[in-house]
Amino acid sequence: MLNQLKNPLDLIGRILIALLFLPAGFQKITGFAGTVGYAASVGMPMPQVAVGIGLVIEILGGLAILLGWHTRWAALILGFFTLVASFFFHNFWGVPAEAAGMQQLLFWKNIAVVGGLLGYAAHGVGAWSVDGRKH
Repeated sequence: MLNQLKNPLDLIGRILIALLFLPAGFQKITGFAGTVGYAASVGMPMPQVAVGIGLVIEILGGLAILLGWHTRWAALILGFFTLVASFFFHNFWGVPAEAAGMQQLLFWKNIAVVGGLLGYAAHGVGAWSVDGRKH
């Protein structure tokens, strides 16, 4: 039974992962100055460049995952981006105790997302994708 659900589940999974990255990328465009200020406040080097790169990765990578286009590479790039961003923006070990719980939750959520992206990097996607149509 699960084999019959492979392609629909893959598509739903890709949509859900894309919903994490696409809105965040577009928000960085509309709120660029605020995002740069926040990135600078957490010690991100070259915050304007970093935010610009981040929004490109989130939008293009999110679209690639959504469409299932060059999925393995998109997943690796998004996974690396998410891992690095987690250490800057969710460093629960370096915030006051009252904020540590929420930051720890967000950090480990991001690590779980990286795990899902590594699954796409390792196994690719199903037939209902641009990559699947190439075969």
